[in-house]
Amino acid sequence: MSGTLKGILINTSGVVQGVGFRYFVQRTACRYGLVGYVKNLPDSSVETYAEGEESTLKAFLDDVRIGPSYAHVSAVRVDWIGYKGKFKDFRIEL
Repeated sequence: MSGTLKGILINTSGVVQGVGFRYFVQRTACRYGLVGYVKNLPDSSVETYAEGEESTLKAFLDDVRIGPSYAHVSAVRVDWIGYKGKFKDFRIEL
């Protein structure tokens, strides 16, 4: 990696649970070579934390804003965070 390493915390709401959203996020993150996690939250939103190059994270965020075909993303909250380096892969957390 040659770019600036960052972390991004994304909270996605709308119709994002029970429609394959977490699997979509995991596949997309792996395609971009990102590490981190995605998990459902009790308020029916989905939390995603990813780390990688800033430019790659921006492209990933664009895809997350759209989501899979059965999802309907109505709101996305984004917090840029310093790189932690504690993840080795991208996983779905329960």
